[in-house]
Amino acid sequence: MAITVTQLKTFLAVVRGGSVTAAAEALVVSQPSVSSAISSLARELGCELFQRSGRGVALTDAGAAFAPYAADVVGLLSSGRQAAREAGEVEARRLRLIAVTTAAESFVPPLMRAFSDLHPEIELTLDVGNRQTVLTRIQNHEADVAILGRPPADERLESLPLVSNEIVCIAAPDDPAVGPAAVRAAELGDRAWLLREPGSGTRALNERFLEEQGIAPQTLTLGSNGAIRQAARAGLGVSLVSRETVDAELESGRLGEIRLRDRPPARTWFVVRSAVGPVRELVRAFVTFAADAESRA
Repeated sequence: MAITVTQLKTFLAVVRGGSVTAAAEALVVSQPSVSSAISSLARELGCELFQRSGRGVALTDAGAAFAPYAADVVGLLSSGRQAAREAGEVEARRLRLIAVTTAAESFVPPLMRAFSDLHPEIELTLDVGNRQTVLTRIQNHEADVAILGRPPADERLESLPLVSNEIVCIAAPDDPAVGPAAVRAAELGDRAWLLREPGSGTRALNERFLEEQGIAPQTLTLGSNGAIRQAARAGLGVSLVSRETVDAELESGRLGEIRLRDRPPARTWFVVRSAVGPVRELVRAFVTFAADAESRA
């Protein structure tokens, strides 16, 4: 018996949901159907894919090794279907973008507008998430192009550098450390540091910086860049963020900048696409356009 697409989709649904029940609800099928598909797939592969974990299931080592290949097959079929429809002019040409929150709140919308001006026939969609969500979506071929900081160490993905990403430390405008004089990060060890949720690249940036500086301050986790900015304005703490997301508030005085002597160096935004399978011409066109954006600026 050959492996079927239904088996692969069911397997991935269990991986995402963590249980047969969750997978059945997501696929709108019965739990026995899910169990049967997983059992058939396991027999075809000759190994167990899941093991019991609490009230749900977890991947075995074999299942974890198989998962990215299953995602590639299902994702490539979806991309192939889209390419065939475009070639046959069955539906509007569509490009699915996904970006981390910081990029989506700054330079990505103007980039999309500039690309749309050149290619009005292409429909662009944009989803937003933290770094882990973005990586998962692009790895699973659920998005065509991703924009994020720090290129992923994954040979299944291809990354090209975009614009520079300057990092600044923000605080309330009346914070005593705000001003032209630079201070050392160690002097902020008694402040609360404002962090994004786990899986966020901005959170990882702050955590790495604090570890490198040997600082272990109190932290406050907030779920969005906007919440970080509001908390900083209210004097609840400080945080490292991308300058592009706070430039207007720094200019207006609604936020203050603490000039760190040892602040992190400027980083780079990257445009990322799957390196698995053929590249759709739309994807190639947008990646090339985005990668050339800084030279056009």
